[in-house]
Amino acid sequence: MRARMCCGGLRNLLQGLSFSAKYYSKHNPPQTVCLFSKIAPKKCHILGCSKSTCTHRTAPPGSILPCRFFSCKEGIKVLSKKKQNTSMVTSELLHKNLLKSEQKNWNNISPRYKTMTKRIKEKLEELHNMYTLNSRSPRIRFGENVYFEENGCIFLAKADDGEGNAKILFSIEDLGFSDAFIQRIRISPDQRYMAISLKSENSEEATCIIMKLGNLPVVEKVIPSVFSFEWAANDVLYYTAQKNLKCQNVFMTTFTYQKHTKLVYTEQDARFFVDLYCTKDRRFLTINSNSKTTSEVWLVDCRHPFESPALVQARTTGLMYHVEHRKDQLYILTTYGEPAEYKLPTWACEFELESHPEHTTSTCYFQLSSPVHPPKRFAYSFKENNLIEQAVQEVPIITNCHTTRLLAKSKDETLVPITVFHNKNSKELHRRPLLVHVYGAYGIDLNMSFKEEKLMLIEEGWILAYCHVRGGGEQGLSWHRDGCQYNKLKGLHDLRACITLLHQEGFSQPKHTALAAASAGGVLAGALCNTDPALLRAMVLQAPFVDVLNTMMKTHLPLTIEEQEEWGNPLEDEKCMKYIKSYCPYQNIKPQCYPSVFITAYENDERVPLTGILQYVQKLRKAALDHASRTSKKGNWIPNIILDVQANGSHCDSSWEHSLNEVARHLAFLNRELEEVCHPKHHSKSCK
Repeated sequence: MRARMCCGGLRNLLQGLSFSAKYYSKHNPPQTVCLFSKIAPKKCHILGCSKSTCTHRTAPPGSILPCRFFSCKEGIKVLSKKKQNTSMVTSELLHKNLLKSEQKNWNNISPRYKTMTKRIKEKLEELHNMYTLNSRSPRIRFGENVYFEENGCIFLAKADDGEGNAKILFSIEDLGFSDAFIQRIRISPDQRYMAISLKSENSEEATCIIMKLGNLPVVEKVIPSVFSFEWAANDVLYYTAQKNLKCQNVFMTTFTYQKHTKLVYTEQDARFFVDLYCTKDRRFLTINSNSKTTSEVWLVDCRHPFESPALVQARTTGLMYHVEHRKDQLYILTTYGEPAEYKLPTWACEFELESHPEHTTSTCYFQLSSPVHPPKRFAYSFKENNLIEQAVQEVPIITNCHTTRLLAKSKDETLVPITVFHNKNSKELHRRPLLVHVYGAYGIDLNMSFKEEKLMLIEEGWILAYCHVRGGGEQGLSWHRDGCQYNKLKGLHDLRACITLLHQEGFSQPKHTALAAASAGGVLAGALCNTDPALLRAMVLQAPFVDVLNTMMKTHLPLTIEEQEEWGNPLEDEKCMKYIKSYCPYQNIKPQCYPSVFITAYENDERVPLTGILQYVQKLRKAALDHASRTSKKGNWIPNIILDVQANGSHCDSSWEHSLNEVARHLAFLNRELEEVCHPKHHSKSCK
């Protein structure tokens, strides 16, 4: 929506806003956008701060005050300190023993995949060099100056002089962070300061370094554990502090005259995560507090950065929104109302706006891609209302890949979209290997960005299928609501229907089919492995969430409270506990013929506890062995249950080299499990 600025200032504007214009699909700033998106407020507690003293008082929701607290439930029972300590020691010992056992098992098994892994890595490196030739880091333009980062160095170039004459301002090695990478760059309006965040692969917390630019840039300040930051004025930086995966405090720090740092905003509802955003015209800084389903935005006027933030609209359960500004008008992107749809090329699966676009232009630049189509640059003219493909440099054209869209009828007759890619030259598709992808959680779209390994699989005759099951965000908020909490089983029914339809349509068959999932996608993948193991031959999982019930029962974990909107609260709701138990992968393992499974996990994963994965693997392997010992039929086989625990890497970020090794191991495993497809003479034993 749009709202025109009035002369009475920001506060008067916000008090008089009427949210009634046309709305668009949902907004989720950290994610790449996929192409399909009056409750009475509760009382809250306000923390009034005056120098070193703080006082609590009650105020109506939406009060314009610098700090805001929201009350949380109390009264959760805890064990005595002695029992807690005993339990912790026992748990740590069990964890160490399981980890040691799995590491030994991986060391014994890994040599059998070594040759295949090496071949795949070489092919992927070749494709990576071919398709990343034209990729480059974002360019940040300020008047005649252009700033950018390459290989850990910050460059400055003149817009009209070309980047060949760019000079290096500084490198991360100069700062003593040789093992880190630059995650974010923000430059002050007068270009006197630059703030950068540095992050390592082994941690989700970043360090913010503020450089004072000049002939010889110097470090002005170092701020640890920062998630987001934005310049509100030439010497005023706002930033959020991160602790245990949570961001709930916003600080303001200044660098000239009276240097000081103060707390500006605090969010106490554990379900909400706070980050910062600066509107493209740099007129406002937004403090965004978001849960999985609800948003609240406060505005900081960059012309008056020391004034208290102003509330746009108080949080309303189920309503999410994001604020942008241009030419004295606020644009509200929200989940309220019906989403708008836009027609784009049939092969396009991912839509990504270019970083730092010029806010004054009437043309919007973005990139379209798919798992097997490298990003192509397009321009959309608002004046002429047309879409133009921008040819920057020649890249290899994908001509041998065919895209098919299917609709599978789920258990409740809901139609579930499937996107299928296969080589046009492949014959007898029912004999080709099929790799199915699934996620289905948090209202997040299934990742369909370009990956070199996907293109390699297409070239080698594989079929790739992406199942857009409920719980994801491909078809709006209702699609997510229909697949979370008490609807989580619908996502499982969707996945089963999708794979069944693929086989019915002649895309492979169960003994040639593998399933891939990561993180929360492991819930549906693991659940299907329990309910319909005969649909699959193999499964690869990356940091999978497979122990939902035990994890959601542990409120001391950093994300448990926040994730109750997705999974429910089994501690306070017995019905919820029973429902989670009905689909939780770990809880439903039983002796039967399972597909082979390869899992990659991380020792330092703060989001998915490694202990849950270790226990899942042990239980799954035991169930498979029990089944084999009970049946002992001729031709019976024991699936490979493999866990590869990485000492380095984290849940969210990894370098290209680290990712390359993981992908190569996964594909080597799949090739070995499905080798009868590529080498018909070598018949593998079957459960059937």
